[in-house]
Amino acid sequence: MASVQLDLRRLEPGEAPRDADVAAVRDAESVVVRGAVPALAAVLTQLLKADRTALVPVAWEPAGDKNSVGLARDIGVGTGEPRDLCLVRDDHGGVLLHHGRIEAAGDGRRALSRRLGLQAHHDDIKVADGEITRIDVRPDWQAVDTIGVTVMTQPLRPTRHTSGRALQMASDPARIVRDGVPYRRPVNRWTWYADHRVRWRLQP
Repeated sequence: MASVQLDLRRLEPGEAPRDADVAAVRDAESVVVRGAVPALAAVLTQLLKADRTALVPVAWEPAGDKNSVGLARDIGVGTGEPRDLCLVRDDHGGVLLHHGRIEAAGDGRRALSRRLGLQAHHDDIKVADGEITRIDVRPDWQAVDTIGVTVMTQPLRPTRHTSGRALQMASDPARIVRDGVPYRRPVNRWTWYADHRVRWRLQP
């Protein structure tokens, strides 16, 4: 096994690399990935499928977009020693590093004008039951195995924020966006959870 270097900086906003473009990391001894958040997420997804997240150090050279800069700051890219970080997963085989969103199905335009019938629990707290505008989910890198959830019931109205380990929802057809990349089809059920059994190794 050897080090694998991936330059994925040419991906368009909202575009994830194809599985074939990152499959080599499954057998790597270490990985260097250059690109935006979806590029790093794709690498970690492959390592997760190979059950090697804790074994393969991943160095990330982030792109210059706002989300990449924010995530790099949150996880301390370029500082300190190699360290093991938590991993937020979903029940459809992906990972979440910076920002997830649940909203009414559509193309993403005029999303705030659409309503979504949804019931959601954040751990044992019912955070939504009825029509909402959207739910935002962010891994909390200052805590252990924690995600923050913000529910917007209506635009310009106060939102509700909770912290916990897992968000489960059932809804009308919903659009899911993971780190800026829309999921391939609308869904009626979705779970995001910080998996306490899984760690990934960041090489700062």
